[in-house]
Order: sequence, then C-alpha cells, then structure tokens
Amino acid sequence: MVYHSSFIDEEGITKACGFPLLPLKSHIKGPAPVSDQGKTDIVDEAITFFRANVFFRNFDVKSPADKLLIYLTFYINVALKRLEGCRTLAEGTKAIINLGLENVPVPGESGFPFPGLFVLPQSQKEAELLRNYLKQIREETSGRLLSVAYRPNGTPNKWWLAFAKRKFMNIIIP
Repeated sequence: MVYHSSFIDEEGITKACGFPLLPLKSHIKGPAPVSDQGKTDIVDEAITFFRANVFFRNFDVKSPADKLLIYLTFYINVALKRLEGCRTLAEGTKAIINLGLENVPVPGESGFPFPGLFVLPQSQKEAELLRNYLKQIREETSGRLLSVAYRPNGTPNKWWLAFAKRKFMNIIIP
C-alpha cells in the first residue's frame, strides 16, 4: 500500500498548475509559506515515505498533496542517483549543489517528468511561481536528504544510497 500525504484538505493553500504550495520548515528564500519548526511538512513526509513508496509502479492520487509527494519522491530518487558515486559528505554536497543549479522544468516544458499529471500553467506568472516553489522545495529536500544519506562522520549510509538503483513508477532517471 502506497503512503499518502497527510496534507489532504489544506484550506487557504495557493495552488499553481495543480501543485499545492504547502508551507515548509525552511530558511531558504522562496514563495512557500513558513511552517512551524515542530510540525511535519511535505519534505519530511517525502523523505520518511521514500523508501516504501519507491517500490510502487502505480500511485493512486487522493489529494493534490499526493502529486507533490510523487514529485518529491522522484526528485529524491534523482538526488540519490547523483550521490551514488560520492564517497564523502563533501563530494555529496557538491553533487547536490550542482543538481540544484540545474534548470527546473514546469508542466508543459521538456524535461518535466510527469506530463499529464499536472495542468499546464495558465500564465507566465503562474509558471514562474511554480518554478520558484519547486526550486525552493528541491533545495530544502536536498539539504535534509544529505543528513540521512550520510552518517555524522561523513561516510555514505548504504541503507539509503542503495535506493538509487530503484526506478520510481518505472521512470528512467537521466
């Protein structure tokens, strides 16, 4: 059974292209609202559920937050693939920073991994809002992922990096 997001009915949450712009426990500047540090956010859920959800080929979407969870699960898979050859935390950090500098495609652009799952942006402003939110959430996810993919002494955690070989929803990672 797939783990679904607990952010089912978030009243007053802005949406862009079907993505809910959920609050984040983040110090990174961006369009996401700030969440309480003590509460679980969507990035915590994505990292917690990743190792279970990555085994599924199908994902039944029950809420808009599940779509964001699917996107983050795929992004974590891509990030782990980049970390696969990195033997130290310093190398891993460099690889993750390079991943963060890449262009972030939005629905309708080439390179977006889930065509048809999200609606196309209605305007350039909506596309830029989503691009900035995805960039912020990817940076936040990357930072938190490094803390679980590497042990405190800087060596790789094989129980996490082994999941780099998995294909999420049969999507081949470039």
